[in-house]
Amino acid sequence: MRFLVVDDFDTMLRIIKNTLNDLGYTDVITARHGEQAFQILTKEKIDFIISDWNMPVMTGIELLRKVKGTPALAKIPFLMVTAEAEKEHIVEAIQAKVDQYIIKPFNQEMLAQKINQALHKIGKA
Repeated sequence: MRFLVVDDFDTMLRIIKNTLNDLGYTDVITARHGEQAFQILTKEKIDFIISDWNMPVMTGIELLRKVKGTPALAKIPFLMVTAEAEKEHIVEAIQAKVDQYIIKPFNQEMLAQKINQALHKIGKA
């Protein structure tokens, strides 16, 4: 399974990538913002997207809307990782068809659970 991790902070990219590796997911591509991520999605086969919300150029919510609005990409599970815990942000992400939502800080167990829930939701678990 190939993951695309999108975040503008190198430290967070490294943390998520290392956590995925610890969970047995070793095929991980990274992007610094939504626009770069979308370019990767049009060229590479990606099985799962983990994206931060707040990023320059194209935010995570903009990326989510673009992915879910593109028929060839719409079925890719999308996990939003964010410090945004406000109810309106969660509702906005749900309305944009996010598959799962995790609030920073999180641990390996929480990430594994959210990945499994997203995969189960689309029938791949």
